[in-house]
Amino acid sequence: MSAKHPVVAITGSSGAGTTTVKRAFEHIFTRENLNAMVVEGDSYHRYDRAAMKEKVAEEETKGNKSFSHFGPDANHFDLLADNFRAYGESGECDRRYYLHSDEEAAEHNGRLGTELTPGQFTPWEKVGAGTDLLFYEGLHGLVKSDDVDVASQVDLGIGVVPIVNLEWIQKIHRDNAERGYSEEVIVDTILRRMPDYVNHITPQFSETDINFQRVSTVDTSNPFIARDIPTPDESFIVIRFKDPAKHNIDFSYLLDMLQDSFMSRRNTIVIPGVKMGFAMEIILAPIIHNMMGLRG
Repeated sequence: MSAKHPVVAITGSSGAGTTTVKRAFEHIFTRENLNAMVVEGDSYHRYDRAAMKEKVAEEETKGNKSFSHFGPDANHFDLLADNFRAYGESGECDRRYYLHSDEEAAEHNGRLGTELTPGQFTPWEKVGAGTDLLFYEGLHGLVKSDDVDVASQVDLGIGVVPIVNLEWIQKIHRDNAERGYSEEVIVDTILRRMPDYVNHITPQFSETDINFQRVSTVDTSNPFIARDIPTPDESFIVIRFKDPAKHNIDFSYLLDMLQDSFMSRRNTIVIPGVKMGFAMEIILAPIIHNMMGLRG
């Protein structure tokens, strides 16, 4: 951890709401005139798209039906911890990109003079000089394993997670609409990931400084037959602060600013789902401002 070169990590699976958090931080960085060095969690996968498909098939022939992107065997947790540590010490670290689309591939090919395709990685590059902080968004920003402790290198950890049935509904609808996967294939993926989800994803939310958990107010008891995703109007956001005193959280102020909110525990405030982005900004902006003040 570092006061001079802080690391901010957003942890949550795709579709959990990490995009809303990322947008809130972008607004904060703009207002505070901060130059953030962005690191994407997908860049720490161990295998590119084609190799991962082959590896999953190989593991299944060995009887391992639980090999997934959620676990340590498919990721470089060690490199993630090393790069967080390097940035904290020097303000620089290595970074690469995982190319999700033709547009991303074209952008980086033009910059690098390469001929990479979607599903591949760009080369590692030394980056970060002149930046104010490192901003990570991905699956494993606060992960711990037997050999690696990424969480210990993070100065501010944010968890974004819907209740699990809602997370499954979002995944089923997204993978069907955007990738054309059948419900059967999507459910198989959920089942394959479950051991790693339990062992390596959910424990991170005990390491975070603040969690934003979306809870729907409509029936999601059978996510596999849900016809649509609950809207923000049909949701609450449960915001839990691990140590409110650490970040000088003023709950009276938050209750005044976030109408129709209430406290459910001494360190937990519940707000309407439509106010998630606004809540993130008024909660996180003072924290980031104070972090920058400690840089000296």
